Amino acid sequence: MGGEPNGRVQMEKTIGLVQGINVIIGSMIGSGIFVSPTGILASVKSVGASLILWVACGLFSLLGAYCYAELGTLIHRSGADYSYILEAFGPFFGFLRMWVEVIVVRPATIAVIAMTFAKYTLQPIFPDCPQPDMAVRLLGAACILIITYINCYSTRLSTRVQDVFTYGKLLAIIMIIITGFVQIGFGMWLVTPLFSPFEGSDWSLGGIATGFYSGLFAYAGWNYLNCMIEEMKNPKRDLPIAIVFSCLVVTAAYTLCNVAYFTTVDVHEILITPAVAVVRSLRLYSHGWWIMSVFVALSTFGGVNGAMLTTSRIFFVAGEENQMPRIMAFLHIHKLTPFLFSSNAPLLAPSQNHLDRWNIDAGSIVLMLCFIFFHSPFRIRL
Repeated sequence: MGGEPNGRVQMEKTIGLVQGINVIIGSMIGSGIFVSPTGILASVKSVGASLILWVACGLFSLLGAYCYAELGTLIHRSGADYSYILEAFGPFFGFLRMWVEVIVVRPATIAVIAMTFAKYTLQPIFPDCPQPDMAVRLLGAACILIITYINCYSTRLSTRVQDVFTYGKLLAIIMIIITGFVQIGFGMWLVTPLFSPFEGSDWSLGGIATGFYSGLFAYAGWNYLNCMIEEMKNPKRDLPIAIVFSCLVVTAAYTLCNVAYFTTVDVHEILITPAVAVVRSLRLYSHGWWIMSVFVALSTFGGVNGAMLTTSRIFFVAGEENQMPRIMAFLHIHKLTPFLFSSNAPLLAPSQNHLDRWNIDAGSIVLMLCFIFFHSPFRIRL
């Protein structure tokens, strides 16, 4: 069992440089680049302007990554944003950040990504008809349960799963980029918007701001490794390298992937197509279109694993700070995994679908009780 001289039990240090890079890249690259990378294009209206914004968003994320690399080496504590806000502003603001992150944002993210995994897994089975809603929900729940078991069983196993699915994502993107350059080699750039990339550009502040908002959302996840910094073997050396390298790789991948899309799919089609990569595969590979659907499913499966892997560490740190039930800081006696959050994640993620309903029900009850004390000129006796 791991521990320090003061008797504090801690998780094993299993994350090296390669594993750290895979955690970040696997968390940053989700289904968005494969499904519908339209946010920036819809905002600035042209191919050239959208590519500039993809690069600019990547560089902007890199600046934030530099800051987190410094914070991670200065404050050697897992939990990322929560730990840094707790250290700088005290327990109240730290609690607010933790509550939003682990009760609202992360479980909802896990649920959405799991549903996307289910839809793209079922797409080859139901290519020409709507997918059964119950099948999508059950497969999404099964995805969460499988990843829950992996994270409860072993941190080493969960990072290996992250490694494998990150390589799958990169392989899919490399396939898209290579076929895109092959299309350019065949002269396809002459009949695509790449020939006049800045035609119709919208350089207004509103368009650029909206484009940045969409782009930065696609780059989210570069700070996920900071959630696990206590499990890194050599964080002072590996964290800055992993964060910077991952941001550069993802920036290049996103930009070149968009160039590849424009060689096959028209701008107007990209704006209205719900699954750009699948449409592109259908045109290039004909009967092999389902391959890209499988890659999107693998990408989302890895995304769920990355989100759950890092979220459990925020719960763990909050438990140590007594801002969550102390039991959340308990580790499995043999596996040294924060199994209590991981085992409850299947309950938290689906519950976000009903959060609005619970709010309405609770609000109705409170409002009904408040009316008891109001004077009304007209009352109906029940």
